[in-house]
Parts: sequence; structure tokens; C-alpha cells
Amino acid sequence: MMKNRSKLIRSASMIVTLLFAGTVLAASASKIDRESNKALVVFRDDVNGAHVFLDQAAGYLVFPRVIKVGIGIGAETGEGVLRVGGQSVAYYRTTSGSIGLQLGAQAKSIVIAFMTKESLKKFRESDGWKVGIDGSVALIDLGAGKTIDSNNIKDPVVGFIFGSKGLMYNLTLEGSKFSKLDKS
Repeated sequence: MMKNRSKLIRSASMIVTLLFAGTVLAASASKIDRESNKALVVFRDDVNGAHVFLDQAAGYLVFPRVIKVGIGIGAETGEGVLRVGGQSVAYYRTTSGSIGLQLGAQAKSIVIAFMTKESLKKFRESDGWKVGIDGSVALIDLGAGKTIDSNNIKDPVVGFIFGSKGLMYNLTLEGSKFSKLDKS
């Protein structure tokens, strides 16, 4: 019993360290923009119809690299940019934590499209928008070569997870929190 508790405490410490390191090693606005541009190229190249979908969005968040680590207790973090009219307007950090059966590490890219002006406005006016509480996100998991049909997606907020690397079973945004960063 004490051995398991000790492992759990070490795991939790490692995850807290990962999240703290992410905060300390925060990227500059220009680096987030460069990495987001690369992620959008991959998104457009790998997913047929992505450009049409992004063109119809009132705005979208791009998280070029979100890292998840879990050993019983999981943590996830990454930095990204909100784009409106193709322009970077604000920077955000996503964080989430989870408890349960999980083991491994994973890096992925996320695009969250706000399909209506109202959903974008609600997001921008929030102080720490949380998926499942402040708004729901229709999650579309797409692999290379898949096609999206923006005419069939009627949800006001749609999330795409792509470019997953590593071993971790758990593709979800539920419980993820998005906090605005000061990158001025």
C-alpha cells in the first residue's frame, strides 16, 4: 500500500513539474505564430476540406503542440494563438488534468474553430473558458487523408485533434481550460 502511494506521489510530482516547466519555458508570441503556421499547413495538407472549414469560421484557436503525460494521474498543457480574419489577436494556454487508467506520453496539435460570431464572442469575453462548463466542443478526430464536410457540421464550436505522436489512449478536450496569456 505504501509502495503504491509512493509511486502515485512521484507521478504527481513529475506531472506538476512538467506543467511548471511549461509555464517557465513559455514561448514568445512570434514562436507560437511560427509553430501555429506550420501546424495549419499540416492540417490543410492532411485533411481535405480544412481550408474551407477555416475560411467559414469566425475565428479559430491553434495549439501547435499540446503535451500529455500520464501515470495514473495525467496532465496536459500547450500554448496557442487565436486567429480572427487570419490575424493573431490573442495567445492562450490550454491545461487539463485527469485521474484514471492512463500510462504514457503524447504530443498532438489542436485546432478549435468558432463557427459563429456568438461562440467566438463568448470565448473572448470569458475569464478562463473551460470545455464542458463554459461551452461544448464537437470533437472531430481526423487522420491523414480524411475529409471534413463543413456543410454537415452544425455545432458552434468544433475541435480537431491531429498529428498525434506517442503512446496515450485518450483523445478528449473535456475539462480542458483555456487561459489568456499576456504576450505583449
